[in-house]
Amino acid sequence: MTEPREVTCRPEARRALWSSVAIGAAGAGAAGAWTAYRGPDPLSLSFGTALALIAVVALHVVTARVDADAHGLRSRTLLRRWSAPWDEIADLRIRLRHASGSRGGQSRHVSVLLRNGRRRTLPLPIGRAQELPQFEAELTALRALHHHYGTDVPSESSRVPVIADHSAGRVPVAAFAWCVTLLVCAGVAAAFVSGTAADQRAWDAARPCTVATPVAQRGECLSHSSTVIARTDRNTPKKTSWVYFADDRPFERLAVPVEAADGFRAGDKVQLTFWRGEVRTITGDHYVWHRHVQSAGGLAALASLAAVAAGYPAALLLLTLRNRRLPDDEVLPSALPFAFALAGTAAWLLPLCYLHPTTLFASATTIAWAAAGTLTTLALLTWAWRATRVRPPRQPEVPQEAADLADQPGEVFVRARFLDHTDYNPHGFGTHIALGDGPPAVTPGPDRFAARRIPVDRLTVRTVRRVRGADGDTVPGDWHIAELDDGGRLVRLAAAPDDLARVLRELRPAVREPS
Repeated sequence: MTEPREVTCRPEARRALWSSVAIGAAGAGAAGAWTAYRGPDPLSLSFGTALALIAVVALHVVTARVDADAHGLRSRTLLRRWSAPWDEIADLRIRLRHASGSRGGQSRHVSVLLRNGRRRTLPLPIGRAQELPQFEAELTALRALHHHYGTDVPSESSRVPVIADHSAGRVPVAAFAWCVTLLVCAGVAAAFVSGTAADQRAWDAARPCTVATPVAQRGECLSHSSTVIARTDRNTPKKTSWVYFADDRPFERLAVPVEAADGFRAGDKVQLTFWRGEVRTITGDHYVWHRHVQSAGGLAALASLAAVAAGYPAALLLLTLRNRRLPDDEVLPSALPFAFALAGTAAWLLPLCYLHPTTLFASATTIAWAAAGTLTTLALLTWAWRATRVRPPRQPEVPQEAADLADQPGEVFVRARFLDHTDYNPHGFGTHIALGDGPPAVTPGPDRFAARRIPVDRLTVRTVRRVRGADGDTVPGDWHIAELDDGGRLVRLAAAPDDLARVLRELRPAVREPS
C-alpha cells in the first residue's frame, strides 16, 4: 500500500506578509522616535499604534504553520505550539466560521477531535470562496495520513462532518460569556436601585435652607447664589458644552448639555440652586436648566432588561445541553421561540420594575401583577420548550395524516427546495414544489411560472435525516432533508417535516425506495 505524502501548510503571499511586518515595525519605530524627540503627539501616537498592530497581526499570520507526517500532527503560531500523535486524534472535521472579509461570507477550517473529547481548530489550511479546491486537497491529504497511521478511525471515503455556528458540536463559549456579562450588569444596576431611590426621595423632599438650618445639614437643603453669564461655549452633542460665569463667581464654568448652551446668552442674570455641593438648577429669565436626576425606576427597568436579555444566550446554552447526544454536525433547533417568550416577559416585567422599583411586593396590585406575569412567562417557556424539541426524521413511509392531505383535490405549492444544482433546479432557483394538478414541478414561487418538471422516474429515496452543517445556513434548523438518488448522484430535498412527508407521498409510486 502506498504511504500518503507528508503535508505542510503555510499561508499564501508570505512575501507580502513579511513586507507588512517590516513596514509596520519601521513605521511604529519612526513614530516612537518622533514622539521621544518632539514630545507626546496624539497623531503620531495613533499612527504608531496602528502600524504596530498591523505588524503584529501580519507576523501572527505569516508565522502560522501546520505539519503532518507519520509521527502525527503539529501546529505552530506566534504564541502557541501544539502537537498530537495520530493515535490521540479521533477525527478531522470542517469548522465553518463567518468571515466578513471574504466574498463567500464563510471560511472553512480544520477541526481536530481528540480521543478525550477536546477540540482544536488548526490555523491552517483556511478555505475561503476562492481557495476551496486547495483546502479540500489539503484536508484530503490530512485525512489520508490519519487513516493510514491512526487507529480506530473513520474510513477515508466517509462523510466529513461540517461543524457550523449552529451545530450541536459547537461549544457556545460566546453565549456563556454574554450570559455572564449581562447577568453581572443586571446585578450591578440592581445594587444601585435602593440608593438611587433614596436620593430621589431626598431631592423631592429638599427645601430651601434657612438661618436656623445647622451647618452640618446645609448639604441636604437648597441654597441659592446669583451670578451673571459671561459667555457660553457650544459644542457638538458628542462634546461637552460650557457656561462661563462673570468674575468666576461662584466658579469659572459649568458643564451643560448643548441645549442649555443655546438657551443662555452672555449677560443673562441667573440663579444657581445648590444641593449636596453641586449645581442642580440654573434659572434665568428665558431658560431654566435642570440637572438630570437618575430615576430609580429607569435603573430598575435597565437591570430587568439586562436580566431578560441574558435569557437568550442562556437559551442557546440550554439547547446545546439538551441536544448534546445529537451528532456534532447536526443543526440545533432555532432559539427564536425562547426569544418570543423573553419578549413576552419583558412586556410585563419592565413596566412593573419602572413603576415600582422598590415596592414590588408592597401591595396587592403589584403582587397580582407579578403573579400573572410569572404564570404568563411559565406558559411561554413551556411552549418554547416544546417548540424547540428535536423531531426524529421520518423515513420514506408516510403517516396517514400526510396521506389524507395528499389525497385532497386541487393544486398546492409546498415550501420545499432542492439544495443541489440539477436540470430541474438550475442554480438552486426553486423555492416551492407544485403538487396536485399536473406532474410535480419545481417553481421559484407559489405559482407555476417558470416551473421545471421533476423527473420522478429517476429518483430513489435513500434516507431522511435532520439538517447538518454542510447543508448551509439557508435551511431552517427544524426542517428535514430527504436524500434522493438521481441516477447515481446524491440530491438533497429540504422541507418542513410534514411538508417533506407530503412531497414524498406525491412523488410515489414513481420514487422507488432502496431494496
